[in-house]
Amino acid sequence: MIPRFLTCLLLAIPLFGDKSLHAQNPITSDPSSDPSSTQPINPAPIPSESDEQDDQGALLDMIQNNGRFLNIELPTLGGKQFWTDHRWWNGWRIQYNHTLDHWRLIDDRSIRRAWGSKDAMLEALEEAKQKKPEQKNPEQEKLDDAARKTNETQNQPSPPPEEVVILLHGLMRTSSSMRPIEIKLSEKYAATAKRPPQVIRFSYASTRAPITSHAEALRELVENLPGKPRIKIAGHSLGNIVTRLAIAQWSTKGDPQGVLSRIERVVMLGPPNQGSSFAKRLSQLGLFETITGKSGMQLGPQWDGFQENLGIPPCPFAILAGDLSGSSIQNPLLDGPNDAVVTLDEAKLEGMSEFKTYPVLHSFLMQDPRCVEDAVDFLMQPTVTK
Repeated sequence: MIPRFLTCLLLAIPLFGDKSLHAQNPITSDPSSDPSSTQPINPAPIPSESDEQDDQGALLDMIQNNGRFLNIELPTLGGKQFWTDHRWWNGWRIQYNHTLDHWRLIDDRSIRRAWGSKDAMLEALEEAKQKKPEQKNPEQEKLDDAARKTNETQNQPSPPPEEVVILLHGLMRTSSSMRPIEIKLSEKYAATAKRPPQVIRFSYASTRAPITSHAEALRELVENLPGKPRIKIAGHSLGNIVTRLAIAQWSTKGDPQGVLSRIERVVMLGPPNQGSSFAKRLSQLGLFETITGKSGMQLGPQWDGFQENLGIPPCPFAILAGDLSGSSIQNPLLDGPNDAVVTLDEAKLEGMSEFKTYPVLHSFLMQDPRCVEDAVDFLMQPTVTK
């Protein structure tokens, strides 16, 4: 679909083209004409509808080349709040905007390399893969320094990662909020001889689409990672529900890439595993859905019907929750120990391997040093072969 401003541009072409100007002023269409002459002047031919369609079609081909729009390579914010990742390759991402209903390809520096239809972006990504050898973005260079130096010595591109850690932010947050966990992972692996994992901070438009859309995007990204790496996941709040829905979909809709058998560990920070009573109460306010979108409604008033679609991690998983008991900060809308958003009872999930609490607000769990340390330690624990 052509964006509205391009449609208006196309419609304006016949009004400002040379033929239209000649038609409006037939005297200037003949350079030899004399205003004082009484000889009749043949007016310039009025363009036919087919001529106008040909002009518009030519411009369309220029602007939209097989679904790829004319692009100016501009820096972006990386997709905060409005864009959802669907593919990932060495920091390059194909993203979808639910509001504008179009796709784009950004590189590892968050510069837009192409935009248009999804098929066109997949083609553009394949072209990018052919243009340069596979290499890491600056952050991943630090994480994978030892392996990178080895490959440089051999003058070979870096091999696909053996292990990938996916970080999922919460409702109304961005992937930047999960940066502390990425940094701690880097520090921990730097002190070992182990090859560090590839870290992907998954971006999704949490307030712009239902949880089902977020889970489908996560599945697509994971299924199309290079190689078949081992998977570890750390999520905050809503990010854990997205993970649980993706796990259930792999179980019920099929798992052609064998992802479930490759998920080794999951860490949940402040997960509303039993829904959110806070969201239910806030949903009585008219602005709640406007602010939080369908995802917020699914955590609150729609939870009873929605929770039946969720799965449980097929691997060891830890739950790290906030507990403000004894603190001066209390939420009067919640009953029992809580982090001002999620209660401890709402965070718990059958089958959990560990359950730890911290005197931290819900929104700052992924920034608390103790919580981050425990999350990374759990992710790095060796997995017992089944």
